Amino acid sequence: MSLIRRIDLRDADASVDYRAAVPRADFDIEAAVPAVHAICEEVRTRGLDALVDFGEKFDGVRVEDVRVAPEAIQAALEQLDSDIRAGLEESIRRLRATCANELEQDAVTDLGPGARVTHRKVPVGRVGLYVPGGLAPLVSSVLMNTVPAQTAGVESIALASPPQKEFGGSVHPTILAACALLGVDEVYAVGGAQAIAMFAYGVGPCQKVDLVTGPGNIWVVTAKRILKGLVGIDSEAGPTEIAILADDTADAAYVAADLISQAEHDPLAASVLVTTSERLAADVEVELDKQVAATKHVERITTSLAGQQSGIVLVRDLEQGLAVVDAYAAEHLEIHTEDAAAWAARVRNAGAIFVGPHAPVSLGDYCAGSNHVLPTAGCACHSSGLSVRAFTKSVHVVEYSQEGLAEVADHVVTLAEAEDLPGHGAAITVRVSR
Repeated sequence: MSLIRRIDLRDADASVDYRAAVPRADFDIEAAVPAVHAICEEVRTRGLDALVDFGEKFDGVRVEDVRVAPEAIQAALEQLDSDIRAGLEESIRRLRATCANELEQDAVTDLGPGARVTHRKVPVGRVGLYVPGGLAPLVSSVLMNTVPAQTAGVESIALASPPQKEFGGSVHPTILAACALLGVDEVYAVGGAQAIAMFAYGVGPCQKVDLVTGPGNIWVVTAKRILKGLVGIDSEAGPTEIAILADDTADAAYVAADLISQAEHDPLAASVLVTTSERLAADVEVELDKQVAATKHVERITTSLAGQQSGIVLVRDLEQGLAVVDAYAAEHLEIHTEDAAAWAARVRNAGAIFVGPHAPVSLGDYCAGSNHVLPTAGCACHSSGLSVRAFTKSVHVVEYSQEGLAEVADHVVTLAEAEDLPGHGAAITVRVSR
């Protein structure tokens, strides 16, 4: 029996909803709202005491001083394995290069004599970055959040990650070392919904932030939804996912390895292969059996691959396959086909697209130079991954001289009267009638 189910869409007609045909994991934010709302209220009303109590309740360790001492952050870097440091430094170098190219310049438009509008890009003043530390200490998320924020020009950066019982209630030392490499010295040993509430309300030693970014579990995502408006958020990212569009030129060992790499994140992670080739589907099933047995996190991976959110989807041709992956709008989409670049160029909906056999998602997780904080749950049809743009906001600066105002005054007055707002028109005529 195969680890992963098959979904056959080869006979599907135009009435089939492809998005519904490839279901995702149950991730019910609404069901979590009451419990998370209670956590946020506790943090708002009880402050630091609530953070300490929740650390003990959810992370199994009581940390009275939730801010990590700068000396501990620096010490973690000094004790970091040299190979891990080299990997982090290369990842930072590549990400800084791509982020630098994302910077947008102010756009100045002259609309006539004495009439100018400037579209100015302004960095957010202060951000709170969240880095998960549950099933795995996601040190790469430190980089993916911090580098674009720094490139955008954010002046105040705070980072939170769950306290680790194994390390005396501090943040995981590899995460601290990455913070030191990036010059982030405001780090809090606070996890889950309480960390998002700490950022949003400004609790204990942590001042309120303007924006919260970073991936997390359902508690983190629900807290973002509840507190959105009080604080800006990047997205409501759910369980991670990969879709692979492949034909009979694909290497089954590569495809299976990439499906497993995503399943390794979480039992709710989604691994979906969309293929025209029944032979490839069979070969991938064989490879999954072989490769999963040799992995470290067998139970977690098996649960993910066997879940309703994962599957091998058979399609009649690549045109149908493209329609399926576009409807699914995966967080990560790999293209393993003949002329992969041409098919990738036609994809509209994906958080990130990985082209060809030598660009696996795990490359993007660490060292591709792309960002791995991406929209999930089909949100790639309307949202983008984390970038420099996420840490900036736009401001229109309007500069009109008396001459410039006079040229357009009649139009403004006419439109104001059409909306029955005569005071708007009067604010114009009082200036041009003198």
